Amino acid sequence: MDNGRIEELFEGLGPVTIRRLFGGKGIYHRGVIIAIVLQGELMLKADAISAPDFVSAGARQWTYAGKGREVAMPYWTTPDAAFDDPDEMAAWARKAYDAGLRATAQQARQEG
Repeated sequence: MDNGRIEELFEGLGPVTIRRLFGGKGIYHRGVIIAIVLQGELMLKADAISAPDFVSAGARQWTYAGKGREVAMPYWTTPDAAFDDPDEMAAWARKAYDAGLRATAQQARQEG
């Protein structure tokens, strides 16, 4: 997925920054990571609060095999309908941004 398409998808949320990450791309809004592109697939950040919405939409969580067990990452595939509906994509992007803000706040509490 090229950077122009990524920027277009996130227009409803606002400007994004795109950086190389995990052999793919990290997508940031206001300095908070909200999504990744890995192997050409756009995955949005989620947490315990927003993950049920992703499950309901039929999204899949990113997992990988690590040291004899499956490791679940906080990123979920983007629901298909969001690619065709800018308003729906904006709603999913806001969920990802909110999850990113909560993760940042939690990390700050743990470090402080």
